[in-house]
Amino acid sequence: MPLSALFAGALSVFAFAPFGLWPLQILTLAFAFWLALRDASVSRSAWIGWAYSSGMLIAGVHWLYISMHRYGGMPGWMAAIAVVLLAVALSIYAGLGFGLASWLRQRRAAGANMTAMLLLPAMWTLAEWLRGWMLTGFPWVGAGYAHTVGPLGGYAPIGGVYGIALVSALIAGCLALLPTKRLPLVLAASLLALGLGLRSVEWTAAHGEPISVRLLQGNVPQEMKFVPERIQASLSLYHDMISAQPANLIATPETAIPLLSTQLPPDYIGLLSDFARRADSHVILGIPVSDGPREYANSVIGLSPTASAPAYRYDKHHLVPFGEFIPPGFRWFVDMMHIPLGDFNRGKLLQAPFAVRDQWIMPNICYEDLFGEEIAAQLAAGGTPGMPRATILLNVSNIAWFGDSIALPQHLQISQLRAMETGRPMLRATNTGVTAVIDSRGNVVDRLPPFERGVLSANVQGYDGLTPYSRFGNVPVIIIALLLIGASGSLGNRIRK
Repeated sequence: MPLSALFAGALSVFAFAPFGLWPLQILTLAFAFWLALRDASVSRSAWIGWAYSSGMLIAGVHWLYISMHRYGGMPGWMAAIAVVLLAVALSIYAGLGFGLASWLRQRRAAGANMTAMLLLPAMWTLAEWLRGWMLTGFPWVGAGYAHTVGPLGGYAPIGGVYGIALVSALIAGCLALLPTKRLPLVLAASLLALGLGLRSVEWTAAHGEPISVRLLQGNVPQEMKFVPERIQASLSLYHDMISAQPANLIATPETAIPLLSTQLPPDYIGLLSDFARRADSHVILGIPVSDGPREYANSVIGLSPTASAPAYRYDKHHLVPFGEFIPPGFRWFVDMMHIPLGDFNRGKLLQAPFAVRDQWIMPNICYEDLFGEEIAAQLAAGGTPGMPRATILLNVSNIAWFGDSIALPQHLQISQLRAMETGRPMLRATNTGVTAVIDSRGNVVDRLPPFERGVLSANVQGYDGLTPYSRFGNVPVIIIALLLIGASGSLGNRIRK
């Protein structure tokens, strides 16, 4: 049974971008639930949950092999083992969740109905949340991301990605009871219909006038990005792309400038600032900023057309383990890979947005847009003195580390869900793709082909207001999951009496 669960988990990767077969996420999870219901053994259930999650993660993030082997220089066999070890380690949460559900089933005399419709969905959701939170979190291919298309996306502004995961798990629990139980199908159909209806709700409202934006995609090969002989070419490339045409907002990818701010030619930033003033343009520039010897941050800086405007800087807060900071005791592992600028300082969680006309742009850098609760916290804290509320989100990324793989469309899908959660457009400026404009409902309005140099121009309307998820983050979903577990205990007591 664990082997079939492993296969089902691997199959679920087709529910995510670029494939978009979202029902597969529900069907494969229903199959894993069905396997666990057939065998009430705590250990067997734990193995099933662990195997299903392992298959999902190995298939979903296999592209990490590319960054470790092709660009990091790690031997191929070791990189493959590292990907598998990461997947099976992160799957411990799901294994514990399935095992605890089986243990509570035995302890509370819970039948198949309560286990499938209360315990397993609650435990799966908590396991997904823990995977995205513990030890800085790794929420990639979280179950909820499969539903940026389809009816369950309507739950995003209410419960976020984990709210969608809970609803999809409830539907999976209903399906796991078939064919012996038909009544749960009514609940499953109701949840799907409600999600479809919620897609039509307007949670936020247009703010100010649209702004013109230019999103730059330099398509600098990762193996050449930090080669000393090519750095001058990159500096010239982005200078020319920025100054080619004015726009209210011009944004470059993450670390588009591959030198520390202190290593730049003396007039480089000055020339771009002159252009911003002449062209009445705002520029967001991805650059590592030095704050002293061995002190640097993965940052963006903002150049304004008004000389009196305060200098703008955003420092990346949520850093990537092993790529942007070194966990204690793992220096030896990082030393095996040749990753430049691999130990950044961490920025603050709450940082002010960048003013562009009457819009407020909130940057996030690459991996940060996986953490919807942090973006929600920034929005919830907005509207106070010194902290305006962002009206447009901007992700600047360089995921050339993962080559021509499914990591690119997966990351685009993640940005789509952030737009759906917050009711705000998300702009993406990336090195190799996917550079895109996403509207406040999560629809991709326009995009550049990956692995081509280009500029994406668009007019973008900002939005204000707070969705329920922006106000409360993940807390309501966690409480609901715990209440479902508590409800199983109450019902179990009634059955025993």
